[in-house]
Amino acid sequence: MKTSWRSASLVASAAAVLVLTTACGQEKADTSTGSQNVGAAPAANGYGTAGATETGAAAADGQGAVAQSAGQLAVSDTAKLGEVVTDSAGMTLYRFDKDTAEPPKSTCDGDCATAWPPVPSSGAAAPVGIDKTLLGEVTRTDGTKQLTIDGWPQYRFAKDTKAGDTKGQGVGGTWYASAPTGKKAAAGSGGGVAAADLPGLSTRNDPELGEVVIDKNGMTVYRFEKDVPWPMKSNCIGACLEKWPVVEPVDAADTKGIDNKNDGKRGYVINNRPDGLKQQSIDCWPLYTFAGDKKPGDTNGQGVGGTWYAISPEGKPLGKPK
Repeated sequence: MKTSWRSASLVASAAAVLVLTTACGQEKADTSTGSQNVGAAPAANGYGTAGATETGAAAADGQGAVAQSAGQLAVSDTAKLGEVVTDSAGMTLYRFDKDTAEPPKSTCDGDCATAWPPVPSSGAAAPVGIDKTLLGEVTRTDGTKQLTIDGWPQYRFAKDTKAGDTKGQGVGGTWYASAPTGKKAAAGSGGGVAAADLPGLSTRNDPELGEVVIDKNGMTVYRFEKDVPWPMKSNCIGACLEKWPVVEPVDAADTKGIDNKNDGKRGYVINNRPDGLKQQSIDCWPLYTFAGDKKPGDTNGQGVGGTWYAISPEGKPLGKPK
């Protein structure tokens, strides 16, 4: 049985719940997170349903509205992502971080399923390069059968319009092209980081910025200089969150190299936002990822507007002009 940072940390933190009444100047902040993930806001919060706030236009154009069999699957070797699974027409297949593989479960319904059409299991056949025993199916809430690879439900992306497109890669920090093993297809960065089985929050050594905080997908984490650390307040609201998804709460035990000590005032606590989202912070600075970062190691959000900076494990803005 393979042991991961995440599974080990969840066991270690299963019984640990800490409620703080003065942390970061908030009336109440709860560091208990259950099984929440890091990245874009979850479906219940609106933005995450789907990764689809970004894909609203795709839903409107009607692409992918009709469920089409994947037919003979294929493995395409791409320069940016390595090996990815495609359908018989060469269209990239994707997996969604908010789904589960054990047991298989699809959480993408409604508008989400319009932007990310589920791939029917009927008619799908494994090619050379995919172990046919990895192919399976899951029954969706509407009763239809969806293709799975190693338990992960498979989707197409409505904005992919031609064979070889991978426009869905990294959308919302939750959607990734599928590798032949069912894992995420994601090339490593120059710093050697790959979107693999990372802790909820950890760090990587960026050649220009130094030690940068990254999420479980290896994506760079940022802070916003217009936010307020005490009392903690996020000023990224509404449409801002489409470009800068909040980092959801992460168990302190599910981290590596992060300053998560908490003295009841500052440290590793949760920002309970007025919009209902729960957002992880470091040293009372709310955390975000950037929708413009498409692969691990990207820092496209660095310095945007002179207000967004990659964050250090102590909560400092990296590369900010003095």
